[in-house]
Amino acid sequence: MSLTLQDVKRIAMLARIGLADDEAARMLGQLNAVFGLIERLQAVDTTGVEPMTHPGDMALRLRDDVVNEPERRADYQAAAPSVERGLYLVPRVIE
Repeated sequence: MSLTLQDVKRIAMLARIGLADDEAARMLGQLNAVFGLIERLQAVDTTGVEPMTHPGDMALRLRDDVVNEPERRADYQAAAPSVERGLYLVPRVIE
């Protein structure tokens, strides 16, 4: 697929982009180069190639999920004005 100069001017008008004639001619060359690259990519035979989520083979480094700090909830809630069953009680702001 290749564009014409009128196509580029119409696209620019639809996108509300002001293009001078020399800019439109330059854009025509650049857009046609992009379309040429897309056509070359579509011509590649990808039969048997599975889609990938990332171009590199990655494995997440996970750490063991272990608790490494002591339970201090009671210490932290001792200074709170109002606590019930381990939860902080706050004044109602929406009625």
